[in-house]
Amino acid sequence: GDEKDEVLVRANGIPTYLAADIAYHYNKLVVRGFDKAINIWGADHYGHIARMKNAMKLLGVDPDRLHVITVQLVRLMRGNEIARMSKRKGDSVSLGDLIEEIGVDATRYFFNMRLANSHFDFDLDLAVKKNNDNPVYYVQYAHARICSVLEKAKDYINLDIDYNSAIFTDETEIALLKQLSLFPKNIEIISNTLEPSRLTHYASDLASLFHSFYGKCKVIDEDNLERTKYRISLCKATKIVLSKVLWLLGVSSPDKM
Repeated sequence: GDEKDEVLVRANGIPTYLAADIAYHYNKLVVRGFDKAINIWGADHYGHIARMKNAMKLLGVDPDRLHVITVQLVRLMRGNEIARMSKRKGDSVSLGDLIEEIGVDATRYFFNMRLANSHFDFDLDLAVKKNNDNPVYYVQYAHARICSVLEKAKDYINLDIDYNSAIFTDETEIALLKQLSLFPKNIEIISNTLEPSRLTHYASDLASLFHSFYGKCKVIDEDNLERTKYRISLCKATKIVLSKVLWLLGVSSPDKM
């Protein structure tokens, strides 16, 4: 089914990388019995996708069990210029070098902020900032802020709460509740589309809504224990969802910042 014949074994008897790829996927999908193989390849390997799917079909394997995500090249930027990492020579930079400079959390979060097939200028200066301009810091700070609130509210946390009669009237409370309710649907969509950038967008929106709620609503109100209970429960729910989102991204959930 390809435009031309593909060589699997060279004249000298050494297999080509195509042969090795076919063997690997046959082993994974047939010998080891995986339902699906998900590969992440550079966009320059796009033409290899059809070859691999045709090979699987010839071997009696449903080609739809092989799913390939192609990603564009990433430019590391410092200011308005392409960054040159001090420990490397040449044009390429290892992931290890990047992690060493900006940390695992920022690396994972930033790479998941864009669609896989979109070009990405990785802002190194932004990734190391310790303020709300940095997307990962902004989300982690929301989690740390909630932890601080719950620590201050520890004397109220065990109060009995009738969630069926909870009343939320402030627009920031309602917006936060709505965002929390969207979490399961977002996970379902991500699992079907294999597009984790949706998760970072969700996390940023959730953090923003919590910061707005925190800035407007008094969580601990000695004169209104009922409202205090409901708002504490809202903080706890937000903390649970934020920590789950960060865990799914492989990013830490700090209690203090």
